[in-house]
This record gives sequence, structure tokens and C-alpha cells, in this order.
Amino acid sequence: MNFKKILVAVDASENSARAVEYTGIMIGQTPGFQIHLLYVERHPERDIFPDDASWKNACQEEEQNIRDFLAQARGMLENKGVQHEAISVDYASSGSCSTGPQRSSKGHSVANHILKVHQEGGYGTVVVGRRGVSKAEEFLFGSVTTKIIHNAKDCTVWVVE
Repeated sequence: MNFKKILVAVDASENSARAVEYTGIMIGQTPGFQIHLLYVERHPERDIFPDDASWKNACQEEEQNIRDFLAQARGMLENKGVQHEAISVDYASSGSCSTGPQRSSKGHSVANHILKVHQEGGYGTVVVGRRGVSKAEEFLFGSVTTKIIHNAKDCTVWVVE
């Protein structure tokens, strides 16, 4: 694992933005680091929409919001002194109603996909924001952050709240 390669998993939440900002503060103008921003798509359930068209519109709106967030996250890192060339961005699509060709996360949980990217990319650090789930929700359903903490190997995990 290369500890100068940092994987920042984002979801457009406030905690995710804080994780990006923290990474920028910690790395800043230090040369030699590579930062990879990763979003793993998880669309809203189809069942809560009256028809396919409404669901696809919601998915496309969500995708655009995430792409805007990823652009803002890159800007946040650059404002902290990280070079443009040192930042890469990845939108991992579930493929269910995506509007563009990207890496597919279909068949993987969000946490498993993040860990797969970490292992395949040789990232020495994984950065995540802690989402505001209750203890009951975490017990029943787990959380992406908890799964990453428990299953990440050969790396440092930064959890930013």
C-alpha cells in the first residue's frame, strides 16, 4: 500500500464535505500525494415513485447533484493547495439508470465497493465522513463507515465527523 495515495469516499453530505476539507488541510501543499475522490452510486428505491419516469428523473437529478459536489470537492482540495493533477475523481455508477459511462458498482454494497477500489488502487489511506445514523439504525442496518473500519486491511482509515 502506498501511503501517499489517499482514497476519499464521498456522498455529498456535510460530513463528507468536512472529510474532503480535512484531507486538504492535512495534505495541503505537501508534494507527492495523490487524492482520489470516489462516489459510489446508490439510487433511491424505485418503489417510492409513482412511475419509471419519475424515478429516472430523480436518479438523474441526484447524479447531477453528486457530479456538482465532486467538482466542488476538487475545488476545496485545490484551495487548500493540492495540485489539480494530484486529484482524480470517480463516479461509480450502479448502472440502473445512469446517464454516462463510468465504473460500475452494481452487485456491491457501497462499503464493499469502496474497499475494492482501495485494494485494487493500493491506497494507503481511506477517508470517510461519519454519517448521522442513530445507534438503532447502525445496529439494524450497519453503516458504510463502520463496515470500512472493520474490514479495511493494510491502510489507515480517517473518520471525519
